[in-house]
Amino acid sequence: MRETFLPFSKPSIEEWEISEVAKVLRSGWITTGPKNAEFEKAFCAYTGAKYAIPLTSETAVMQVLFRALDLKPGDEVITPSMTWVSLPNIVSLYGAKPVFVDCDRDTLMVTPEAIEAAITPNTKAIVPVHFAGGVLELDRIRAIAEKHGVVLIEDAAHALGAEFKGERIGKHGNVMFSFHPIKNITTGEGGMFATDDAALADRVRSLKFHGLGVDAYDRQTMGRAPQAQVVEPGFKFNMPDMQAVLGVTQLTRVDRMNAERGRLARLYRARLADIPELIPLAQPAYDYKDSYHLFVVRLDIEKVGITRDDFMAELKKRNIGTGLHFRCVHGQKYYREACPVPAGALPNTEWNSERIFSLPFFPGMSDADVDDVIDTCKEILTR
Repeated sequence: MRETFLPFSKPSIEEWEISEVAKVLRSGWITTGPKNAEFEKAFCAYTGAKYAIPLTSETAVMQVLFRALDLKPGDEVITPSMTWVSLPNIVSLYGAKPVFVDCDRDTLMVTPEAIEAAITPNTKAIVPVHFAGGVLELDRIRAIAEKHGVVLIEDAAHALGAEFKGERIGKHGNVMFSFHPIKNITTGEGGMFATDDAALADRVRSLKFHGLGVDAYDRQTMGRAPQAQVVEPGFKFNMPDMQAVLGVTQLTRVDRMNAERGRLARLYRARLADIPELIPLAQPAYDYKDSYHLFVVRLDIEKVGITRDDFMAELKKRNIGTGLHFRCVHGQKYYREACPVPAGALPNTEWNSERIFSLPFFPGMSDADVDDVIDTCKEILTR
């Protein structure tokens, strides 16, 4: 058994990045300022997006964006149930209805067919998820959204650095990113809204900072313009510079970190080839580039004879951390009551929800760490 605990995830932050954060702290300007502007510019350069707006979390992005889209009671938002609860929660807080759709059994991403079947006259938006580093079949999903005149918003919390047919995720459309500590880059907490819609970008920029007619940091006045007026009630979700500077530094390393994630993923797949009880996700057949955010497996609970939760507990006893991405949202207590889904209506989501978990996976891991994870899994399965 390992002598030290191997966490499921750990942010990769180098000493020079810590020094850059310290410079901001010493500068006297730690709230939204020049480092936010630099982060926006760097993010646009990296992804190809026309506009990029940092906020305090991806959940904050959702809250502001749905206000900008005038989401209201009676509206419907199509979303996978195989996701984190943030999106359904924000939809529900606006009085609208999350419409849960099934995912592919082995990629865990929603299919174009499932999305189109869920569209009704009340559909306001489609919010599919690029899952675990994989990429949605965007050309077909975009065509469906355009055909029905519905807003498409990509949840790319797992997909920074990923590509679809040679284009980075975030270059086109409306795309949300997360910089939580387990993500491919981190700002501690934080999120980004990328878009090619100038009017929507302006409204999001205003709404994130009290609904003022200028941003929290006016590029011309190098501060906040004193004549700023509230044009509509807004929120307080502007990212402070002491976080934005970390985003700037992390962006310079994201490709290298993703490459290391890819190497670890290939090592995991090779080592798992002789453990049929642990089933990795499938890789889509279309042209895409993975960002390798998570390494997800499914436990064959029928063959093994124990639950996924018990298996995770056994790993923890042996100093191996794991994650759970995700328990299906429609199975959560609130949503069972507020948005009931008929039993068996989302079979792939429900099957995975009982079996899925994430193995330790982060750039600082060694080959020996992967060996420890695999050997420990084998030992538990043997017992």
